[in-house]
Order: sequence, then structure tokens, then C-alpha cells
Amino acid sequence: MALPDTAPAIAADDDRRDASGRNAFRRSIYSVPVTVTVSIGQKRLSVAEILELQPESIVPLSSRIDDPVELSIDNRLIARGELVETGDGQIAVKIIEIIERAPDENA
Repeated sequence: MALPDTAPAIAADDDRRDASGRNAFRRSIYSVPVTVTVSIGQKRLSVAEILELQPESIVPLSSRIDDPVELSIDNRLIARGELVETGDGQIAVKIIEIIERAPDENA
């Protein structure tokens, strides 16, 4: 049985070693911080309902407790996940799906 062809890893190594300004700029983008927003649900309220909110008020959301949450950057959906608790009691998101963007989709 013939083995599948593989692309040589040399091209990727050469790209990382390229000292050109263009490549340095591309590498520097990886350190730019971005805010990831995790959305667990939503609820449309009237202004009157908002003004009636007080401590201990409960606002039911559109989703159920075990529904996937959505991760977005700048209002663009990037992934879906599920809420989990870390070993030290913090809330976290376990990624279950990465959203692929169409190549021709504009920014």
C-alpha cells in the first residue's frame, strides 16, 4: 500500500526563520490581546422591567443550563463550548466546536 504524500516541513520552518519585516509583523500579531466574550443566553426586557430589577431578582434567559455557550470576538462567533468548573472552583469553557469562516467572508 502506498503512503500518502506529505508536505515538507521545511517551508514552515523557513517562514518562521524569515527575518523580513513582513514576517516579523505577522509574528507580532500573535501577542495582541483580544477580549473573548462568552454568551450564555439573552432576554429581551422592557425599560419598565429593567427599572423593576433589584437584588435577588431572577432574569430567565433564552437558553437552558446545559446548552452550549457561544464564544465571540468583536461580535463574531468563533466557537461553541460548554461551561465547566476548574479544579480551583473557577468557571471555564470547554471548546466543543470551532466555527469555520468562509474564505470569501469579509471582515
